[in-house]
Amino acid sequence: MNLFYINYPSWIHPEIFPGVPFLGILRWYGLMYVFAFGTAYFVLKKIFKEGALDSIDRKTTEDDLASFIITGIIFLLIGARVFSTLVYDTSGKYLEKPWLIFWPFDESGRFTGLAGMSYHGGAIGGTLGMLVWCKTHKRPFLKWADAMCTAIPLGYTFGRLGNFLNGELYGRITKMPWGMIFPYAEKFSASLKWVKNFANEIGMQIPESGLVNLPRHPSQLYEAFFEGIVLFLILWAFHKKKPFDGFSSALYLVGYGAFRFFLEYFRMPDADLGFRIVHDETASISQNASLLNISTGQVLCIIMIVGGSLYGLGAWILRKKKSNGS
Repeated sequence: MNLFYINYPSWIHPEIFPGVPFLGILRWYGLMYVFAFGTAYFVLKKIFKEGALDSIDRKTTEDDLASFIITGIIFLLIGARVFSTLVYDTSGKYLEKPWLIFWPFDESGRFTGLAGMSYHGGAIGGTLGMLVWCKTHKRPFLKWADAMCTAIPLGYTFGRLGNFLNGELYGRITKMPWGMIFPYAEKFSASLKWVKNFANEIGMQIPESGLVNLPRHPSQLYEAFFEGIVLFLILWAFHKKKPFDGFSSALYLVGYGAFRFFLEYFRMPDADLGFRIVHDETASISQNASLLNISTGQVLCIIMIVGGSLYGLGAWILRKKKSNGS
């Protein structure tokens, strides 16, 4: 019998200074975004110092670097927010009142920040931002995209840590000893037979009636490690010896898509969206009952993997054509 599970630390709050006047608006999630962008800039600057962004007839400056990453961040935030509110939100309120997309207060007037960001929307927005910048400044997109994609994952780690500190985007229920009880997770009726059996197997005492909170995968930490640290190490290993421009960004798209697709089996799908592809209609989204039940995130990851593969193939063909032409 498994006698262990972990309670989410009670001292962790979304606010950095909970209950303190004026400082209560400062949240860990926002601070993690600052760390994320700062880390990405640090890695990008290291690549810049290696001369990887210089052209034959033009040397890159720190002003160029700052302008590039600021443009990318602005487009990324817009894309992440728009995608989250228009694709993942099914209430329709943002379609009726689109000005609420960037309104940082809830209906009661309480400051919430821009709660709700979509990674895939951010990726689309960031890519558009890089395209616009490279087109405006007449720089090779593939080379700059490679540098940015190498810098992104390590910063992304902080974004997922922010989700953990918010107690959101938690995983499906689990009997693993590191399963964690998140305070805002969906609760289940203690009178259900499967809930009683589940609790008994992990040595958890539950009441005869009422609602009970079961341990879940800390999927935010899984993503921070694999989609952040591991993917960064892979990309960093190739950044000086990539076979052609576009290789690193293609590897990022395929690598992130593959890691995220697998980790989605541990992450809780959005309750209002459920599974996009359903094999077992009786399966709950809280449990991993069938590998053929595919979430929205997994569908987007498949598109990302296919798109990244085609993008890489196109970049390789372009390189071959240039080589043959020269």
